Amino acid sequence: MTTINENFLKLQKNYLFADIAQKVAAYKEAHPEADIIRLGIGDVTRPLAPAVIKALHKAVDEMGSADTFRGYGPEHGYEFLRQAIVENDFAPRGISIDKDEIFINDGAKSDTGNFGDILGTDNSICVTDPIYPVYIDSNVMGGRAGDIVNGSWSKITYCPCNEANGFVPQLPDHATDMIYLCYPNNPTGTTLSREELEKWVAYALKHNSLLLYDAAYEAYITREGVPHSIYEIEGAKKCAVEFHSYSKTAGFTGLRCGYTVVPKELVFKSKRGEDVQLNQLWNRRQCTKFNGTAYIVQRAAEAIYSEEGKREVRETIDYYMTNARIMREALTEVGLKVYGGVDAPYIWLKTPEGVGSWEFFEQLLTQINVVSTPGVGFGPAGEGFIRLTAFGKREDCEEAMRRLKSWLK
Repeated sequence: MTTINENFLKLQKNYLFADIAQKVAAYKEAHPEADIIRLGIGDVTRPLAPAVIKALHKAVDEMGSADTFRGYGPEHGYEFLRQAIVENDFAPRGISIDKDEIFINDGAKSDTGNFGDILGTDNSICVTDPIYPVYIDSNVMGGRAGDIVNGSWSKITYCPCNEANGFVPQLPDHATDMIYLCYPNNPTGTTLSREELEKWVAYALKHNSLLLYDAAYEAYITREGVPHSIYEIEGAKKCAVEFHSYSKTAGFTGLRCGYTVVPKELVFKSKRGEDVQLNQLWNRRQCTKFNGTAYIVQRAAEAIYSEEGKREVRETIDYYMTNARIMREALTEVGLKVYGGVDAPYIWLKTPEGVGSWEFFEQLLTQINVVSTPGVGFGPAGEGFIRLTAFGKREDCEEAMRRLKSWLK
């Protein structure tokens, strides 16, 4: 008899963003006249950069000629993109990364969820709280999370990030095996200093732990001294995998492309005590279960690193960060507590006293027709907050803030 993976039955009934979509759709059906502004899901609204479009057109034309047509590509990704990543994302920061340590993917979400395929199911998990849901859900699927008890998973160590600790997670007081860090952080929009990251690297090296570092929003960092990569920290290549995305950097949410860095220095033990290089193991996994990102998409990603592409992408990032500033100023003006929005395109907004995350979500939707994301959907420590994204159109951000100020006055 065919059976199923019982771990999937432990997942929450609805994925957070699917649940939000259903609620918004139901409200829209009941109130078709409502002019809804969506500042909830972190999808981009600006078009692709002209340099990217130009590269896409050229690559499509290549696929139409027998002389330049390409079929299956290398599972690592094409060398032209991996070399561009080495020369532009790491070398200028003094980081030595070999192109064979870079794996091109179809977006960071895939690899952050799939990397557990090559890791033991008995590994213990540590997460900051609140946290991007995929990190937890993928480990529920993998059988590492235990059971949910009072809103938390029994086998997961939570490191709360809240107002009391300045949104800086404290190190666990015990050893953990797989540690998820996302900085700049989604959903809080906060960052960690070099000193704080050094503590996590030291902890990982001491306990033979693996840091799974999501750097999807590093291009939004504006302040000097805030690390863009975990590999800026000495020793990190011995204990950290790093995930990058072009989705929010260059608007590739629809194209799907990113990359994962797996240093060759990452070596862990098998149950038989053998040393195993994660780079080789991940390469084996990819060769078996992934046929690579489309050639035309990788050419589009390469164009981001041209001088024209860099300038155009920076203009888009600046556009979104101006949205963030507009929202921060408006929300602060009406007396609300606001975090994030300085080094990340997310606003972490504290709800009014006594109002829960879902309750404030409903109020924003029904009173001023603005869609947000309830903070509790990112973990227990997210209760009492909502997340707003700066990825909307400028006029929508301005109108949403006008509505909110009018409503709260």
